[in-house]
Amino acid sequence: MDWVATTIKFCAAIALAWIPVTFAQTLPPAAPENTVISTRSSLVLVPALVRTGSGQLVYALTANDFTITDDGVEQRVALDEDTDDQPLALAIVVETGRGGGRRLDNYSELAPTLDAMAGSVPHKVAVVGFDSTPRLVQDFTPEVDVAASAMRDLRAGDGGNAIFDSLGFAVNLLRKQPDTYRRAILLISETLDHGSQITFEDALRVISDTNTVIYSMGFSTTKADMRREEGKFNSDMTPSPVGGCMTKGPRPDADRYVEGKSEGRLEQAYDCAALLAPPLWAAKMAAFAAMDGLHRNVPQSVAELTGGEFYKFENAGSLQRGLITFSNHIPNRYVLSFHPQSPHPGLHAIGLRLKDYPNLVVKARGSYWAGSESDTQAPR
Repeated sequence: MDWVATTIKFCAAIALAWIPVTFAQTLPPAAPENTVISTRSSLVLVPALVRTGSGQLVYALTANDFTITDDGVEQRVALDEDTDDQPLALAIVVETGRGGGRRLDNYSELAPTLDAMAGSVPHKVAVVGFDSTPRLVQDFTPEVDVAASAMRDLRAGDGGNAIFDSLGFAVNLLRKQPDTYRRAILLISETLDHGSQITFEDALRVISDTNTVIYSMGFSTTKADMRREEGKFNSDMTPSPVGGCMTKGPRPDADRYVEGKSEGRLEQAYDCAALLAPPLWAAKMAAFAAMDGLHRNVPQSVAELTGGEFYKFENAGSLQRGLITFSNHIPNRYVLSFHPQSPHPGLHAIGLRLKDYPNLVVKARGSYWAGSESDTQAPR
């Protein structure tokens, strides 16, 4: 049954393009640092927000109320009881290029709202501005007013908005913060990426970092820009050998999969996933849906992939309302964790549910990627 093992291996390699956790990222050429990031941990974190059907937060649950499965296998759940006092490292990532340059006036009075987001726990806030490349505008500081001032002083950039490069840059900054800190990103951008240099695979490795939740406010990319950018993002699927599931070589049904067309490759990936066992099949279906979403609305999709939240940014009022909601939800997530019983490399599907509360709504990440010792990549 070597062909079965080969098929699963290469379909899993395809899935690496969407839901990874352990990664080595490539930063854009103009970024201040080209640091190779490679992280391996046997601990998987699953931050979760629990609400009633009407949206009220639920606070009093214990570890015994949750069930977590990893690829369908139930895990022993741990719950951090001290999250109310856990420090926070927050990276604010703001688009200044393209349409972002026209919205900078909305950031002039954010100090009180950002202070509420940081909360009363020890905190550090950094500001990253980006157009074609990300740049560190304000390094991590405990002074929220300093970060707010940095946002107020942002200037319009060039015609690019490299969202994925900038998220990678922000995650790199957060990696350097103490392990005792919760990590979060506030992304403010338009819906489509324009000009990122890292590959689609590395971009998704970045946003699927286990310990970083992304909250995002998004404003619409113009229809003209959407038409121009469709299909441009650097997204090459990992090929398998001739005759394999995701092969780029000759095959009897090759007319179904048009080379260079994302729709055909996505259809092929769906067909490949159908060969896998049910838990991995379910995870890959979610991964493919997330990939499709990233081509249509980056800030919304990255929030969903990391268990965060997304709100539309239409004006200063909607920005304030979204940030106030985030400030209420950031400190009130349950921080669940588990040590995988079978920590094999590849895609893992996380299932999180409440045992005895069917009417409550749980929001959390749904998968992670476990890397191997060979998952190290030098910057280009």
